[in-house]
Amino acid sequence: MSGSESPSPVRRRTFVLGAAATAGSAALTAGPLARPAAAAAFGYTDDGSNYVVDTGADLVFKVSKSTGDLTSLAYRGTEYQGYGGMNSHIESGLGSSTVTIARSGPTILISVTHGTLKHYYAARSGENNVYLWTYKADTSVSATRYIVRVRAGLFPNDEPDSYTYTTSTVEASDVFAKSDGQTRSKHYSKRRTIDYDHVGWTTGAVGLWMVRSNHEKASGGPFYRSLLRHQSADGGGLYEILYYGQNQTEEQRFGLQGPYVIAFTDGGAPSSSLFPGTLTTPWADSLGISGYVAASGRGRVAGVGITGRDTAYPYTVALAGAAAQYWGPARSSDGWFSIAGVLPGTYTLTVHKSELAVFSTQVTVSAGATTTLNSIAIPSSNDPANAGAIWRINDWTGTPSGFKNADLMTYAHPSDVRAAAWTGNVVIGSGAETSGFPCYLWKDVNSGLLVYFKLTAAQAAAAHTLRIGVTTAYANGRPQVVVNDTWTSAVPSPPTQPSTRSLTNGSYRGNNHTFTYSVPASAWLTDTGRYNVLKIDVVSGSGSAAYLSAGTAIDAIDLLA
Repeated sequence: MSGSESPSPVRRRTFVLGAAATAGSAALTAGPLARPAAAAAFGYTDDGSNYVVDTGADLVFKVSKSTGDLTSLAYRGTEYQGYGGMNSHIESGLGSSTVTIARSGPTILISVTHGTLKHYYAARSGENNVYLWTYKADTSVSATRYIVRVRAGLFPNDEPDSYTYTTSTVEASDVFAKSDGQTRSKHYSKRRTIDYDHVGWTTGAVGLWMVRSNHEKASGGPFYRSLLRHQSADGGGLYEILYYGQNQTEEQRFGLQGPYVIAFTDGGAPSSSLFPGTLTTPWADSLGISGYVAASGRGRVAGVGITGRDTAYPYTVALAGAAAQYWGPARSSDGWFSIAGVLPGTYTLTVHKSELAVFSTQVTVSAGATTTLNSIAIPSSNDPANAGAIWRINDWTGTPSGFKNADLMTYAHPSDVRAAAWTGNVVIGSGAETSGFPCYLWKDVNSGLLVYFKLTAAQAAAAHTLRIGVTTAYANGRPQVVVNDTWTSAVPSPPTQPSTRSLTNGSYRGNNHTFTYSVPASAWLTDTGRYNVLKIDVVSGSGSAAYLSAGTAIDAIDLLA
């Protein structure tokens, strides 16, 4: 039920607490409860160990008075919280904390303090939602996620992030292989942050969702991938990631993140009024939440248009500052954009063609004001696709999309049975240059791939620049090239890239970089009837073996005219 709807008396439920608190807690843990005939009133009680909040709708939840853990999440008489004997909580649980509760009209707020970290739960009368905020001031308290732990068997599923059907691992302790050769991991979300507002499960009759915050205090930008959910034999987990270190391109940001929302529905998606960018919480303005900034204390950035775009691709405008991040789409017709709810400060504004940065400038945002930019003109030279090329494999988008196995790698391990062979020598002019070339190259797996191409006499008489664009790298993997077994490039310096796993945990998103090689005319074959051969090796002194050897993800390869 959305915040704008009134609770239906027929669907309100209550639970016997108070003197029977111990028995009531046991019943909640055990599973479905009988539905009492009387409708419950919005409010809270204290069972001795927990604050018990009845939303006056179909949801009753409990928060531990000693730790701030969510210990019960009962919807329509069924307990959803808990697997493996664990509560729902910040990180793996904060431990001893100061927990208080207060009611202000139709709002109940539970405040949890643990050192410098503060966490909040809020309920609104008549809503089947739990609103959450987390304020992290520094690194003294480990807090990188909130996880809702859901009991097993309530939402059957075999999605890419599910490992219900296997205990066999193929990498570390978090990438699993099913008996049919398919792989599963909680890392394999398929979605970038920009691609989703909520994540969860539905039976068709009941839906349980985590509606994400606007991620202004998270890191990685609009194209970042992080944990969203997982499901195993023990139960499921829904995540709101406060900071995720895997393949991370930015430093951790601090401050208040939220609201993010645990939402129950009749089976459909949660109300769009809860989605980041549309959710407004004026009812929270006076609750005293640490780090909370109301709409009146925020500004907006708007642009009248963007010229120089390639209209075949979507464009995204992103803001990144030391304290916050934001993004929004550029209108396909003219590039107009508007990003609202921005905290005051100075930001780097970046225009992305697909995921490739093609323009950047600085903007300053003030509270209650709009920073308006005149039409942005993207210089032709900023988009590498505008350079004349003798041949090109894939377009320049800042992604490996279009290359062999590229789509699969956002939700599977490279060893997955569904992956095509990681070999991929290609012939320019065959029509299969991009689809036949692997999206990833590893030192131990497929280093030494060959590209065959012919040159005219005039082309062979001149030096040319070869470019290889990459989107991330693991263990400093980078390409060194050999032409016709007679000319070998120097080993290029590695660009700055994340130091964690990437290619095997569902992410190609690092720092886009273009390697350039000046190939002399003497390297080319003068016989125009013969194919020149370009060999691409992956070099690095780091990494381990196989798919964890040094590697890199490819954006595009071309030979300039």
